[in-house]
Amino acid sequence: MSTLQFSTLNLKAALSDNLATLGFKQMTPIQAQSLPLIIDGKDVIAQAKTGSGKTAAFGLGLLNKLNVKKFRVQSLVLCPTRELADQVAKDIRDLARGIHNIKVLTLCGGMPMGPQISSLEHGAHIIVGTPGRIEDHLSKERLNLDDLETLVLDEADRMLEMGFQDSLDKIFSYCPAIRQTLLFSATFPDQIHSITAKIMNAPEYVKVESVTAENTINQSFYRVENNEQRIDALRLLLLANQPESAIVFCNTKKTVQDVTSQLKQFGFSAIALHGDLEQRDRNETLVKFANKSALILVATDVAARGLDINDLEAVFNYDLTPDAEVHVHRIGRTGRAGNKGMAYSIYCDKDLGRIVNIEEYQKQAIKILELPNVSVLERTPKTPKMTTLQIDGGKKQKLRPGDIVGGLTGETGIKGDQIGKIQVFDVRAYVAVESKVVKAALKKISNEKMKGKNFRVRAI
Repeated sequence: MSTLQFSTLNLKAALSDNLATLGFKQMTPIQAQSLPLIIDGKDVIAQAKTGSGKTAAFGLGLLNKLNVKKFRVQSLVLCPTRELADQVAKDIRDLARGIHNIKVLTLCGGMPMGPQISSLEHGAHIIVGTPGRIEDHLSKERLNLDDLETLVLDEADRMLEMGFQDSLDKIFSYCPAIRQTLLFSATFPDQIHSITAKIMNAPEYVKVESVTAENTINQSFYRVENNEQRIDALRLLLLANQPESAIVFCNTKKTVQDVTSQLKQFGFSAIALHGDLEQRDRNETLVKFANKSALILVATDVAARGLDINDLEAVFNYDLTPDAEVHVHRIGRTGRAGNKGMAYSIYCDKDLGRIVNIEEYQKQAIKILELPNVSVLERTPKTPKMTTLQIDGGKKQKLRPGDIVGGLTGETGIKGDQIGKIQVFDVRAYVAVESKVVKAALKKISNEKMKGKNFRVRAI
């Protein structure tokens, strides 16, 4: 029997039976390397990029040892962003479907404190949260970790990049000395090595190489004379290739803002993602990009880390990163699940040292190509097929995706296949509809009641 089969693991029957219903056929490389160690109770340091299946690795591990009858916090998962924490909590709940009465609680900054305090008073088995908010609850004695058995640091390098070192140290001081600690990270800066020495007990180290597979991602590099020519090169590449969904990586927040502004002036459907965005604006940006009502996401590495974005057609490196490993993580966001991906990198002569580093890290020569002919400037930038509607109601108003679909369809509404992704937050909901039916969709929701009341709606 293949060692990649989940059946080779000593998992609870309820977990094993549920994996098949979730479509888990066999373990990914990071799961195959780390899960046996995790189930065996070892401390584990795992290096793997986003999208490698690491959430299922630690999720199955902590669920396998969980005692449902013991209604205390037994596992704590720390994540750098609210979006990642929400996704991790959802994935753990999915994995736990076959086990009754498990409570997973999400505690993140940028969310109202009152409901979190109330939820903590009722208890939980598993806490998933961001360091700042977890530290706050601990310092005010609203969260008790005396019964903690498993501590997980997800995207540890990203948490350090965001300045969470002090919060992490304080959280560690509240954790029992005897516990299992699991650390997952895409890269391993010196700070992480100092953390592992302090908080882990004889950890096992596993790594999944992230060197790009030539058969799934086609990489191309394009030379420009100077920085001023980068935007012209990006415009030519976007017009020549017309991707349905692409990320443009920049090294600074200012460059992100400048590039987004210029792309919009050229008529491209572009939105910015960087660390200065308020949580609400960040949510809207990610929703629009995920549901294809915005086609180009311009972002820094810090802002884009931890995002689980599927079906990404292309990555553009407006700036080359000085870290070859980060370069590989950037382009690894395209070409997933066996799909073909495209990666385009723009450089000038001052970047030659970075190119050498990338070649050495990937152990393959890069392809330097000529930029597309200026005749492509006659083309019109691709426009989104979908438009996002924002509804002023969410989970607190008991609004569900099914209610929104019902509110949009019917005799005077739009067709079900004209509705795209729906995401419901606490007090807002977002739904993508085909752009050609926006007016009809706005009219239908404005005039019809959902949950017995009318909700305000607008296109964003």
